[in-house]
Amino acid sequence: MIRKIVHLLVIFALILPFDFLFNSQARGGKAMDIKMRSSAFEEGGMIPKKYTCDDVDVSPPLEWGDVPEGTKSLALICDDPDAPMGTWVHWVLYDLPPTVRELPENIPPQKTLENGAKQGTNDFRKIGYGGPCPPGGTHRYYFKLYALDTELNLDPGKTKAELLKAMEGHILAQGQLMGKYRR
Repeated sequence: MIRKIVHLLVIFALILPFDFLFNSQARGGKAMDIKMRSSAFEEGGMIPKKYTCDDVDVSPPLEWGDVPEGTKSLALICDDPDAPMGTWVHWVLYDLPPTVRELPENIPPQKTLENGAKQGTNDFRKIGYGGPCPPGGTHRYYFKLYALDTELNLDPGKTKAELLKAMEGHILAQGQLMGKYRR
């Protein structure tokens, strides 16, 4: 009986395209992870003061690798799960063109950027980036990038909750970069 099962599995594996066995997108899963990095800090490293409320509070430079075929837009959320009142949202950005592979330092706090991307409202109740500003201790800040199979066409100023709801069922892949900050 076991031999028959193994034999059938071998035949099944030979019949299925190789890509199907090892490509989760072909099976309806997440296509890939997007590799993210910053020239300002390393994964798990300390975020320089410049990018926080203790200094000029500008957004850090971010870069990422390829996104899956079929990506129509990108979205970015930065939040702090270590905040005392629950996760604190520092940045909401969406409808970023899929050809963009980096965000330079100091993205202006405009509702709509030159490339058409829109910025949402953070938990400081402001448009754009609001840097780390923990009340004490070391906090983690997650920059999460999402590749979407659609343009969301949301108005600027949406919250993280509104963005997550609009992204439901449209995420092709995602990436993440975590940095820390201590006051």
